[in-house]
Order: sequence, then C-alpha cells, then structure tokens
Amino acid sequence: MKAVVVREPMVFDVEDVDVPDVPERGMLIKVRACGLCGSDLRTLRSGHRNVKFPWTIGHEICGEVVETGRNYSGKWKIGELLSIGPLSYCGTCEFCLSGRFDLCENQTEIGQAVPGGLAEYLAIPEKYIKLGNIQAVPDGMDPTHAAIVEPVSSCVNAQEKAGVTLGDSVVIIGSGPIGCIHISLARSRGAIKIFIIDISAERLKMAEAFNPDSYINASESDPVKRVLELTDGKGADVVITATPAPVAAVQAVQMAKRGGRIIQFGGMPKGNSTPGIDMNLVHYRGLHIIGTTTFSPVHNHSALKLIQSGQVPAEKLISHVFPLNDFKKGAALALEGKVLKGVFVP
Repeated sequence: MKAVVVREPMVFDVEDVDVPDVPERGMLIKVRACGLCGSDLRTLRSGHRNVKFPWTIGHEICGEVVETGRNYSGKWKIGELLSIGPLSYCGTCEFCLSGRFDLCENQTEIGQAVPGGLAEYLAIPEKYIKLGNIQAVPDGMDPTHAAIVEPVSSCVNAQEKAGVTLGDSVVIIGSGPIGCIHISLARSRGAIKIFIIDISAERLKMAEAFNPDSYINASESDPVKRVLELTDGKGADVVITATPAPVAAVQAVQMAKRGGRIIQFGGMPKGNSTPGIDMNLVHYRGLHIIGTTTFSPVHNHSALKLIQSGQVPAEKLISHVFPLNDFKKGAALALEGKVLKGVFVP
C-alpha cells in the first residue's frame, strides 16, 4: 500500500509499504480521508517524544471497515464508514474511574503508539475500539468532514471547561484551524463578542469565513491594549490561546477580565514553556487559568454532531483536499502557513 513515511525531521514522502496485519481482536480500515494536524506539523519539523522514526503519522481519520480479526467482538461491521477518534484510555486509573478520560494516565494515540492514518490502510487494535471514540459516519456526511472530528473534540472539551456561555466576550489568540473551530464553538455557546488575534494578516484573512466580531493584527498593534479598548477597559470573559507562542499566555492574563477564564490550549515549545506571567494579575483579578489538551468520548460524540449540524462548518475549515500521493506538496504548503486545514485522500 501507499503510506507517508517520516524518516527524520523534514525528511518524508509517500512510500510503498506492507499492508498491516489485522489485529486479532481489532479491525483493518481502508482510509477514506486523513487530516493533517498542527501536532503532525510539529512532528514533521522536529520529531515527537512518542514517535520513533521511520514512522507513519496521522490521527484525524475516516475509514471503512474491510476486515476484522479472528477474535473480534466489536459492533462495527465490514463495509461501515467510521469516524476514528484516535485515543485509547486504560479505564483503570483514578481519572478514568472518575469519568475524566482526557486526563487518563495511560492514554495512547493512533499515529504515535501505532502507525497512523496517512496511508491507504490502518490497523486498529482492540483498545482503540472499546471506549467509544469510534462512531458511524452519518448518512451523507463527506468523509473529509468526518475525518476532522478529533480536533473539534479537543476544542469542545476546552470550551466546556472554560464555561463559555451566553453573553460572554471571548478572545482567541491564533487564527489557524483550532482558532477557527473555537470561533464557531464560542458562537454556538452564546458568546456575544468574539475577537481573533494573530500576527499574520494572511491567517486573519482565512478566519473571515467564521465571522468573528473583530480582527486584531498583533504585528501592527498591541493586542492587549486593543482588547481593552473593545471591552470598555474591562477585558474579556474568556481568553483562549490557540497558538504555541509563549507570549500568548502572558497576553492572555493581561487582557482577561476580573474573574475571567483563560484556556491554555496551545502547547509551547520544549525549552521555552515558562513565559513571564504576572501572577499578581492572576491573584488580584481572581483569574482562572485552565490547561486542556485532549478529550473524552463524550466530547468526541458532541463534535460529530456539531459538524453534522453545521455549527462547526467543516466545509469552511477544510481549505485544501489533496491526494495522498501529493503529501509532500500539501505538507510543504501547510508548513508555510498557506493551508487552513488540509485533508489527504488515498
């Protein structure tokens, strides 16, 4: 089969590899679509602590069941089209037992622990089937749309933890695909004012389809000052960092309203993850700083419904659909920031 093989940072291409064996209790999936995530781009650039090269990445997946293992006992049948949530949970740690699966101490991910979906076929072991992150694709849904349920799931978790609600003012720092998903979710949850911040005019232009109320170009003006101007000096109820830039965490604290909630969504670069946050602002303004990263099955199920309903408009989010054979071209464009969301189709 054809698969993307990453041999070392910035050395990757589509190669001929063996079709994976069907796991004894798992499934073999024919991949119909696989999205390229920001974390995938970081892996392409500089590797990943959980990935040992050579490796096939990709965890935003939609595919069709073509074979099951000899001791398979799952409910999915051959021929069914599935949205593949890539996470597995142990089900036994204190966090799983309390229903907080996103904090599972033994969480693993397709594309890291097992080869990923940027390939023609994908083997799914039993543990990825057990806890509800695989769903049937609704009739009529485009497979490319079903592939991007995963990033929406993480954003649903973040906004739930932030308690975004009716009448809130929400600032999103970073206008990439995650930032655009957060615009849509904040609007669906009742936010009254949504501001998007980026240092790139080109990226801000991409976010226009999601209709934020104000665009702030941080390369042209002070974003903290501008947010305060737009909120009558009070600051925003919720600030979400959808960028790995450490300065965003500092600015988020500075632009949050008294009692405001800050979601640290973007992971920071290794070795540069201790920005100089003024903790007195956190203390005296009673701010809530909340870190989120992955999702639980309930968020995954909500995400599929939000895409199906159009509240998260996948057709606007996906700016490019590439054949898998054009991975080098598509990845290069994404690494240059010229793609909002790219999906690859074998």
